[in-house]
Amino acid sequence: MTDSIMSKAATMEIPINSNGDTGTLPEDDSLEQAAKLQWSLDEKVGSSRGTRDLQQVMVSGPNLNETSIVSGGYGGTAEGIIPTSSIKDLRMKARRSNISPSASFFCHTASQSNEHQGSNMHHSSSSSSMTAEETTRGVAVEKLETMKKWGLNTYKCTKQMISERFGRGSRTVDLELEAQIEVLRDTKRKYENVLRLARALTNHFYNMVQTQHALGDTFADLSQKSPELRDEFGYNAETQKLLCKNGETLLGAINFFVSSINTLVNKTMEDTLMTIKMYENARLEFDAYRSDLEELSMGPRDAVAMARIDAAQQQYQVQKDKYERLRSDVTIKLKFLEENKVKVMHKQLLLFHNAISAYFAGNQQQLEQTLKQFNIKLRPPGADKPSWLEEQ
Repeated sequence: MTDSIMSKAATMEIPINSNGDTGTLPEDDSLEQAAKLQWSLDEKVGSSRGTRDLQQVMVSGPNLNETSIVSGGYGGTAEGIIPTSSIKDLRMKARRSNISPSASFFCHTASQSNEHQGSNMHHSSSSSSMTAEETTRGVAVEKLETMKKWGLNTYKCTKQMISERFGRGSRTVDLELEAQIEVLRDTKRKYENVLRLARALTNHFYNMVQTQHALGDTFADLSQKSPELRDEFGYNAETQKLLCKNGETLLGAINFFVSSINTLVNKTMEDTLMTIKMYENARLEFDAYRSDLEELSMGPRDAVAMARIDAAQQQYQVQKDKYERLRSDVTIKLKFLEENKVKVMHKQLLLFHNAISAYFAGNQQQLEQTLKQFNIKLRPPGADKPSWLEEQ
């Protein structure tokens, strides 16, 4: 019986509840059980053998300082193992601070969990900061590469332009296209002169119409105040008013003519000239890369030189495609511009001729018919003045 009791004491375990606490056992629970066991053995056996056996049990019994409590599921990591000595320290601190041992245990576990979460948050924040730095570095590298390509292209084009200016470099020339471009520029200069003169005519004629209007009002006033010259002043007043009315009709035709010429010169021709400018820049770049490829082809043929020649060949092909595409665009736009110019000028010149002839011939009906023929609507008197809403 004594041996069975001793074996039970030797295999004694510390109960652990679901929260990881050691239950309601006091701090030295195993020692009290051992004392009770010794007292019962003394009463039942009463011999020194029982005492020696009890001492042997005390010696071979579980060591609380080396006992560990696992808080966590099966297969948990080593971070969930809490030594019993730590539980004792927590109980001592809880007694000093009037805190229950289970609350102290949970505070210790929560602090370890917070430390683990804090390390995870620090790792995630460092990862996000590294991603932002990599993105910023990638944008900076891309901008640097763009500036490098732009600088290299500018250097080559400048070198080619200077070589052409001093007669040391060759340039690609399309004689037919260059002749058409020169004709367009000359035509634009002449049409700009026509536009300037037509605007001057409009201003002078407008002043004349305003003068005729004022003169007609003066004649009408004098016909009322001079009874002996009433008829003479009246005839002249009616004549000036009729001339003023016809002059306003002619002004409408001239303004339409000026507006159409302005659209043709400053929009249609200007758009074609912008395409021509892009074509000339592409031609310069094409010649620059062509010259660069020719210089590399005349050099040595080692591995490094061949790699440079291949890169130059690719750039040359890109610039060649761009040059041919813009040359085709310029050719098409010049063709369409010529057709549009003929149609517009045919209509506008016919309008200008018929309106001027009818006005100076005094044919009011023909003048009005000319405006109807070209769908020109005259502005009513006072239409140029802003409304009271626009004046606010």
